[in-house]
Amino acid sequence: MSKEIESIFKSYLQPKKAYEGGKGIPSNSGQKIYKLSSNENPLGQSPLATEALIAAAKNVHIYPDQTDIRLRKALVEDFKGELSVDHFICGNSGSEIIDMILRAFINEGDEVIFSNPCFLPYSVFSRWYGAKQIDIPLREPDYSLDVEGILGAITDKTKVVFLTSPNNPTGTYIPKAVLDDFLNRIPKNIVVVLDEVYRHFADADDYVSGLPYVKEDHNIIAINSFSKTYGLAGQRIGYCYTTLTIAHYIRQIHKPFLLPHTSTEAAIGALNDVSFIQDTVKTVLEGREFLSKAFDRLNIKYWPTQANFFLVDPPLPELEFTDFLMKQGIMVRPVSQFGAPGKVRITIGNNEANEALVNALEKIG
Repeated sequence: MSKEIESIFKSYLQPKKAYEGGKGIPSNSGQKIYKLSSNENPLGQSPLATEALIAAAKNVHIYPDQTDIRLRKALVEDFKGELSVDHFICGNSGSEIIDMILRAFINEGDEVIFSNPCFLPYSVFSRWYGAKQIDIPLREPDYSLDVEGILGAITDKTKVVFLTSPNNPTGTYIPKAVLDDFLNRIPKNIVVVLDEVYRHFADADDYVSGLPYVKEDHNIIAINSFSKTYGLAGQRIGYCYTTLTIAHYIRQIHKPFLLPHTSTEAAIGALNDVSFIQDTVKTVLEGREFLSKAFDRLNIKYWPTQANFFLVDPPLPELEFTDFLMKQGIMVRPVSQFGAPGKVRITIGNNEANEALVNALEKIG
């Protein structure tokens, strides 16, 4: 009987290696563990978000808002009125936004382009809809975007191109001049998805978000998350902004009552906590400088980063390195699964965590 039912299974949904998220802190470790493996907020969560979450918890027996309009109004204020409520779409995490985009645009046999090393859901989620996956790797050794490679790979079946800036797991970014050139040359019937969930940590003079391109009506969708800067990873909430034409189209598949009441209230509270956001960014930037100097001193190869993490080429084999640090109470993330074999991603923590990391690294002979 099982074989008969399998005859109607979609061929592109046959079992393959799935995306594995970062591991949680072991409950029985018996030691203090610094979790520097999931790029979470080093300061925890916004106090205003916590207050809003506690207040919202009193009403979880009631259905949430039917739409995401209140959060979209809060986002308009956060963007200083440069976009309207109709430019935004909210969902349960940035990952769900990726899924929603692919569901809206991809039919079986269509092509999706991404550039490894990158966030694994670009390829995993596109497989769910039968897309042909085209990987145009970032150029080594600096992990820069291969613009000519992507443009040369485009066919009449290409529907979506994923870009990430700053990129996970490399921490690299796409300079404005490069992104300008790319968007001016890509065909107008292709959607460019710009994953910018780490944008608050980017301080390069030529870093650019998706905002000016949406205002210029390029076919671009900029994905954001409340998991990093705002400290709401456990609430699973994110959003994107795009042109009015694309937003109206995608909104047709936006489910009613999609966002939990608690997540909506926490996100609105977090957007209003300007001082927490500033403290988070300051902590990350100071930690970035501290760790880069320590890596230089310890001769640990790393890539300059515009995010809240470093990609490093460890002095030991990746699993031996991660196991060693785990024994020292430091959790870090091997990223072979992301397309960076042998490399390890290390989140920038608070001062205590960063110092503990350096102390652990100094013990490697």
